[in-house]
Amino acid sequence: MSKLYIVPTPIGNLEDMTFRAIRVLKEVDLILAEDTRTSGKLLKHFEIGTHMHSHHMHNEHKTTENLIARLKAGETIALISDAGTPAISDPGFLLTRACVENKIEVECLPGATAFVPALVNSGLPNDKFVFEGFLPDKKGRQTRFLALAEETRTMILYVSPHKLVKTLAEFVQYFGEDRQICVSRELSKLHEENVRGTAKEVLAHFEKTAPRGEIVVVVAGKTIEKEAKKSKYSKDEEDN
Repeated sequence: MSKLYIVPTPIGNLEDMTFRAIRVLKEVDLILAEDTRTSGKLLKHFEIGTHMHSHHMHNEHKTTENLIARLKAGETIALISDAGTPAISDPGFLLTRACVENKIEVECLPGATAFVPALVNSGLPNDKFVFEGFLPDKKGRQTRFLALAEETRTMILYVSPHKLVKTLAEFVQYFGEDRQICVSRELSKLHEENVRGTAKEVLAHFEKTAPRGEIVVVVAGKTIEKEAKKSKYSKDEEDN
């Protein structure tokens, strides 16, 4: 029976690969990989010999129609990305939507993704949060910061290392230097690091220490900032 499997892969530590993910990748007819060279190393490690095709942001518009035809013909296909869960700031949405529109079954396996451990590690409220992914590079960037400055939920963003200092400086500018932030990098890897503090403190840290690796930034919402100030004022009144 035809089916599209969305299969998460480790974000760094290979021990995070699930038994189920390995089984599915061995059983499907085809694996769609964001970068076949990167995924080839993963498949070799787990002795998975299934044939791979390249499926990434530059060709997914062209390949989706053919993939739907293959699924309709009865094939089973697994979609993986270089790391983490496909379609989360990675290719996957277009093919998933096409499957849903064509009444082809889609099954997403649970597994590794970067933003969940970063959120939990941050120590910031996680009962309500918003995932922003990558911010616009130029057009719309200021508008997005102004909108997010009013966001009351905890915010999660992906930031490339060479843009981290600039982004932290923008948080200071638009959110204020006292907004609580946690920068998580190299999650699940040997040199995992979580830097917590105010926007000003975290910016100062990375101005001195060049950031490397995959980075997730978690930012407190505006309401949290107000509550922290209110709590401080109440304590000051009690002390007086």
